[in-house]
Amino acid sequence: MTSRRRRSILLAGATAALLTVMSSPSAEAALRYYSVAPGVRLNVRSGPSTNYPITRVLPEGAKVPIFCQTPGESVTGPYGTSNIWDNIDNGEYVSDAYVNTGSDGYVAARCA
Repeated sequence: MTSRRRRSILLAGATAALLTVMSSPSAEAALRYYSVAPGVRLNVRSGPSTNYPITRVLPEGAKVPIFCQTPGESVTGPYGTSNIWDNIDNGEYVSDAYVNTGSDGYVAARCA
């Protein structure tokens, strides 16, 4: 096998490996976790309002991922008043007024 042929094969293999890694979920941007306000046990709801049922309660010191955000009921909490609700899991929402995102606005894509 010629060295040119060997380089072509190696390049093709490296390209295929790179494409596999780039298309895998682990290649997506690292998921960021945000702290819930200190001393708060936060109700997690099935929708973006206090009218939705509580699905669970987060313990003090919890950190949550924000997969997407959606407008909903306006809530006042430790981080001000906000109508933004954070989707932290499939069908689970918390008021952004209780999550330290460092912003009064959206920090993630809007939920579809």
